[in-house]
Amino acid sequence: MPTSNSHPSADNNAHGHGSHSTNHETNETTTLLPSFLRGAIEHEGESGRHGFHPRHFISVTYKSSNIVSQYVNLLWPFAPLAIIIRYALPHHPLLIFGLAYIGMIPSANLLGFAGQEFAKKMPKVAGTLIETTFGSLVEIILFVVLIVKHREPGDGEGDGNGDEGNLIPIIQAAILGSILTNLLLCLGLCFFVGGLRKTTQKFHSAISETGNGLLLVAAFGLLIPSAFYSALKGETTVAKSGLGSLISEAKFTPETLQRDIVKISQVTSVVLIIAFGCYLLFNARSQHSVFHEVIETDEHGDLDREEDQARMKYTGTETTVALIIALTLSTLLLIYLVEQIEAVVHSGVPDQFLGLILLPLVEKAAEHLTAIDEAYDGVINVALFHCLGPSIQTALFNGPLVVIVGWILGKPMDLNFEIFMIVLVVLGILVVGNFLRDGETNWLEGALLVIVYVIIAIASWYYPNPDVATSNGIEGLVVSAGPKHVTVDRALLKDLLMMVNSDA
Repeated sequence: MPTSNSHPSADNNAHGHGSHSTNHETNETTTLLPSFLRGAIEHEGESGRHGFHPRHFISVTYKSSNIVSQYVNLLWPFAPLAIIIRYALPHHPLLIFGLAYIGMIPSANLLGFAGQEFAKKMPKVAGTLIETTFGSLVEIILFVVLIVKHREPGDGEGDGNGDEGNLIPIIQAAILGSILTNLLLCLGLCFFVGGLRKTTQKFHSAISETGNGLLLVAAFGLLIPSAFYSALKGETTVAKSGLGSLISEAKFTPETLQRDIVKISQVTSVVLIIAFGCYLLFNARSQHSVFHEVIETDEHGDLDREEDQARMKYTGTETTVALIIALTLSTLLLIYLVEQIEAVVHSGVPDQFLGLILLPLVEKAAEHLTAIDEAYDGVINVALFHCLGPSIQTALFNGPLVVIVGWILGKPMDLNFEIFMIVLVVLGILVVGNFLRDGETNWLEGALLVIVYVIIAIASWYYPNPDVATSNGIEGLVVSAGPKHVTVDRALLKDLLMMVNSDA
């Protein structure tokens, strides 16, 4: 819709999202929606055009949804430059990583914006579900690329350390880092920016209570494998014939415990995905769903509503083209990022900082920009959902999905997180829940959430790599010695085994 005069019924349609009477609506829905959804297109999703127009496409892409996104689009040259450098200078991994990292920001922004445009051409509830899915596609692609590139110890391509092909610690940190980034950094910036424009912002209890409750359930599911491992790691025994009577036949070995953890993680992942399906079904089928509450509360509260309605929009064809471009570039750049992770870790960047902070920042860039813009416009309920919704999807779907993919590929991905990391997530959820309890917020609460995130980032920088130390590994192995048990340090046991084998 280039101008507000393109649709004379604009005022009527704005007050009833069931209105659908123009010919342009039919053109827009033909290529995007099945027949049973045609005619349900939202007024704000109409472009007034059809087909593909390169000049309009470039103009709409550049202007995007807000002024911050326009500045982000200035980073577009880094995307093709990263691809060129990847093949022209393949022996400069840090340069490739840096260019791909920056290039991912406008790519993710385009994917998020195209997802918004697609959602506006859908019925409100379905559109919000679709927009959330597109916003998480970058994260799903990242997790899948990481698990595909992961190399198991003993496959001849590394020694199994965190910086030698073992990408599972980075995947696990990225899962938890994504949740923390949304809950602390993004939500904190939303509260802070919104509070600068309005002293106090009030949000609907349906969003805060339901979102926080789902996050607690998800955190419980993610915590179970780690708690199981921590409770039993001291009870494992090891058998090695070369040590004579000191080490006898063992039944519950570290290998047995690890296999059990993988099985528990796989079953837990299936259950969490089912829970996510129930969550989506509830919101799609319930008349008073979370999405419906958001829309009813905030649809007329956007301070830039008239400007957004007058802004030029993609046609259905242009939306499809934008999605294809964004997905293709995002996938390529993420592959280049993952290829250089080993070099980045060798340069001194810790595994946990890379997974917990750096990767979530870039793959969540689009959602963060959208949420912050909505908070500044006074649409705090929608902004709150854009912070809680992706966190819920990461915990209930994206994280478990990578476990299932690893299961299919024969790679034992599990949910046995570092205790330090999972405790941070649980505490983060509790802190956010406490701030959401009274149904209103201000800039001070936002600043405090950002400060907590900064403290976590500092701690993760100094956290040792998994091959150096771990908060949820088997530090000592319990071995059998007749009727008694003796705890042997791993390093000492390794030295003893080497001595025995050398004598043999």
